[in-house]
Amino acid sequence: MFYEHLKGPMEAILFAAGDPLKPERLSELLDIPIEHVSVMLMELQEDMARPGRGLCLMQMAGGFQICTRPEYSAVVEKLAVHQDPRLSPAAMETLSIVAFKQPVTRQEVEYIRGVQSDGVLNTLIERRLIKEVGRKETIGRPILFGTTEEFLSCFGLNNMDDLPSLPDPLKDEAGLNES
Repeated sequence: MFYEHLKGPMEAILFAAGDPLKPERLSELLDIPIEHVSVMLMELQEDMARPGRGLCLMQMAGGFQICTRPEYSAVVEKLAVHQDPRLSPAAMETLSIVAFKQPVTRQEVEYIRGVQSDGVLNTLIERRLIKEVGRKETIGRPILFGTTEEFLSCFGLNNMDDLPSLPDPLKDEAGLNES
């Protein structure tokens, strides 16, 4: 390939970034056409897929990120001095509502959950999993919330279409959904 000499720099950029990089950004950084970036990413992904490699190239949140291979997670976990605090059940419930119903207002989240959700929404905003995406065209113009690219990255999703579909509650009540 013509850009063989840039495969190393591309790998270094992806490693140093820490977050997913979009092909357009890689094109800018390496000063090459986007079409060539796509070919290079495919080649790098194939190179890293070989047995014995500790890293892999994953597509997520609309970009690409170098990650440790899942089979080495037990070894990598030993490196962590402390774990990041996990999301509480209330935060996971709220995040699920925002993800599946977005854009959604605080009031709509609270109606679904049946409890006040200000604190949980603030926690999710602080962790950059959700953000304000606008205002609803109704009385009071309440804030609308939606998920972020950080959400996609945290859950290993490329886009929102990768979320599983919700079961039909009417079928569930009638016992028609198979589990």
